This record gives sequence, structure tokens and C-alpha cells, in this order.
Amino acid sequence: MPAIHTILVPVDFSETSEAALEYAVSLAKPLGAHIVVMHAYELPIYGFPDGALVASVEVATRLMNSAQVGLDGMVARYRGEARIDTVLRQGVPWEEVHAVAEDVAADLVIIGTHGRRGIARALIGSVAEKILRTST
Repeated sequence: MPAIHTILVPVDFSETSEAALEYAVSLAKPLGAHIVVMHAYELPIYGFPDGALVASVEVATRLMNSAQVGLDGMVARYRGEARIDTVLRQGVPWEEVHAVAEDVAADLVIIGTHGRRGIARALIGSVAEKILRTST
């Protein structure tokens, strides 16, 4: 079995993300693995027949700062238990997860899922499922 040196944990600040991070820490400790906790967000863009409404610089900055505060808060309680870094990306979440996994040479990705079914899954989609289906 190949050694696990780097574990990537994409989060959306939900309870399932917290559970995924907790599991990653419990796995990383005995292995001496490095954990990278990441969050990816998309800037809101609304299309209209005669143009588009794009988030202002102020809105984009507030989103970025809030996401960083959320990341810092999630990892704060685990700082003494494992080596943890954070990465914040703006873009399509599943694409950014793949990019970060490649950038940090992740050996394992641990991600929570909301377990949506039926119409909710069709309308909202599943980032975890998309990552799983398109991952190398």
C-alpha cells in the first residue's frame, strides 16, 4: 500500500466538512501526514438578456475574507494535533479541488457529502460526486 504523506480536505463549512476534517486529523496523526484544508467559492454572476451582473470588488473581497475566516476557524482546534495548511481558491469547486490536489501532490482526498437524493441532488448537484467521478 502506498504511503500517505498529504491529505487534502475540501470543506464547505458544514457539519459533514467538520466530520471529514476530524477524520483526516485522526488518520494523519499516526501516519505523520500533512493535511491541506481548502475551500473554493464562486463569485455570483447573474445573466440577463441584455447583459450580466457580476459581483463588485467589495463583494468579492468580503466573500474572500469571510471564507478565510471560516477556514482559519475550522482548523484552529486541530493546529496542535497535525501539520495543517489552508488554501482558499476562487473558482468552480470541483475544478479547484483537482487543481489543489495536483498542486500539493495529495495522496488522499477526504470530503464530506450532504447525501442529497432525488430532485435536490438534480438541482444542486454533488460536488463530492463530481470530484469522485473526475478524479485521477
